[in-house]
Amino acid sequence: MQEGADYREPLLRPQALAGTEPSPAQTGPDEASEDAAAGLEAPAEMRIGTVSTAQHGERLDKVLVAMAPEFSRNHLQHLLERGHVLVDGGVGGAASRRLRGGQTVQLELVPTDESRAFRPQAMALVVLHEDEDLLVIDKPAGLVVHPAPGNWSGTLLNGLLARHPGAAALPRAGIVHRLDKDTSGVMMVGKTLPAVTALVRDIAARSVHRSYLALAHGLPGVDGFTVDAPIGRDPAVRVRMAVVGGGKPARTDVAVLARGQGVCALRCTLHTGRTHQIRVHLAHRGHPLVADALYGGKPALGMARQALHATQLELAHPVSRQALAFQCPPPSDFAQAWGQVCG
Repeated sequence: MQEGADYREPLLRPQALAGTEPSPAQTGPDEASEDAAAGLEAPAEMRIGTVSTAQHGERLDKVLVAMAPEFSRNHLQHLLERGHVLVDGGVGGAASRRLRGGQTVQLELVPTDESRAFRPQAMALVVLHEDEDLLVIDKPAGLVVHPAPGNWSGTLLNGLLARHPGAAALPRAGIVHRLDKDTSGVMMVGKTLPAVTALVRDIAARSVHRSYLALAHGLPGVDGFTVDAPIGRDPAVRVRMAVVGGGKPARTDVAVLARGQGVCALRCTLHTGRTHQIRVHLAHRGHPLVADALYGGKPALGMARQALHATQLELAHPVSRQALAFQCPPPSDFAQAWGQVCG
């Protein structure tokens, strides 16, 4: 699972947020599905209006809201900034521009980034196991799992939508947990709704077991330790998590496998799945991950990304309940760094 968050909240189907694309009822289901599979976009809707006498002197952004009330003012201002608004055939200008009665306003309703997020994009995946209910992959470092601001495409979710048609009908295309963008290793995905439901329940029941290999700064004086400390949003730096009194319970067991060059090689076993859990717990103990700049780590041993790899996953098959175990060797950058510590 993630050294980040497991998905345990109520699951919703992935769907495009408010956009301007015609619905399947407007285009016909075959056309809509073929366009999506090909990565094509329907032409943006154009709206043209004339500033009324009552609107004389109003701000441009207020007129745009009246023309397209189903969109947020923020999105309409974004369209204005990107040149998708014309006034009398010229550039729209600032949102605060005052308009005159009789002027013509043209608005090109380009889909929001969010509305483009849940689209199939073919990508090569390293598959460790696949059957009709379960997919287990080796996620490479650098692959974002789920669309989010700054990463609305090219994510694992997009690849899953392209891999099998049933993913479109599943919550988050079947994704039940995450690995951070720069964390590599084994991940599981449900391919049917019963499988997704069972996996989420198993995660919540702590019956899915996962362990990670990590390279961290410092030389612990013990061969192992446990960090049992709650994790929540860092009140000082909102992009980080931290050990905080009002956080969610979190426990990580850490075994020290080797020491060398000021770095320790660790095996971390999760008992919970909080956002950035291993990164936060190790930094809290004074051992930030190598190259994890967000939590105080520095580049070392040739590692340019956080030195964390999800190496082992054990679970019961979500449908047959057969016991399954998967081992995932680390990629070359991590393996080379690991070898410098472990010999």
